[in-house]
Amino acid sequence: MAVGIFDSGLGGLTVLDAVAKRLPDVDFVYYADSAHAPYGVRDADNIYDLTTQAVSALWDQGCDLVILACNTASAAALRRMQESWIPSDKRVLGVFVPLIEAMTERDWGDNSPPREVEVKHVALFATPATVSSRAFQRELAFRAIGVDVEAQACGGVVDAIEDGDMILAEALVNSHVDALKRKMPSPQAAILGCTHYPLMEKEFQAALGEGVKVFSQANLVADSLADYLDRHPQMRGTGTGSKFLTTGNPEKVSNRATQFLRRKITFEAA
Repeated sequence: MAVGIFDSGLGGLTVLDAVAKRLPDVDFVYYADSAHAPYGVRDADNIYDLTTQAVSALWDQGCDLVILACNTASAAALRRMQESWIPSDKRVLGVFVPLIEAMTERDWGDNSPPREVEVKHVALFATPATVSSRAFQRELAFRAIGVDVEAQACGGVVDAIEDGDMILAEALVNSHVDALKRKMPSPQAAILGCTHYPLMEKEFQAALGEGVKVFSQANLVADSLADYLDRHPQMRGTGTGSKFLTTGNPEKVSNRATQFLRRKITFEAA
């Protein structure tokens, strides 16, 4: 039985690493649409088309449950997919839910009216497409009131990470944090709204200062997935064996993935 994990590139490996450690008895099929990465600069219709193609490929692998370990896809495509595309025997979950659960300290199934929460000033760092979708602000507004969210589109960071240029990535992180602070000088919390960004969590924290609580997604998603599978064990699917698939060059993607996770990762052509 296998669960699918999808990302436009390699950032979702941060989620895969966390969920694999949390759920060692579950097989995972990771699908990286490296040929079309990054998604953060694409329009919503293009993101939707690419995401549905990838999810269909994971269903073909026997993954009845697919995690969109890509904030851009979660922001720009998931709601539309859930409303009109996903069949009743399949599930596709995004990565915003665990973040908002953690930040508002309320369960996703809690349908009580929005209420005030402790954190009032939140910095959101994300791709341009995620920022323009305003999906995070929309979902947060259903559950909390009085929260000021200042979003910063972090152009170039994903490309630098995918290229393995961590010096450039750090410089870009510092630049984007500076730009955010000009708009919101004293954020109480920061959301790393892209699954690539945990690879730069220390740099974000250093630039923001120790007084800012940084919410990163990987472990939050792992805990939420474990809870979901406890409640819906039938969604583990029929797939057998873990594997890594990519629409890009398997050798190149494998080398980058091995650098990311510091263990041997071998991708196959999707």
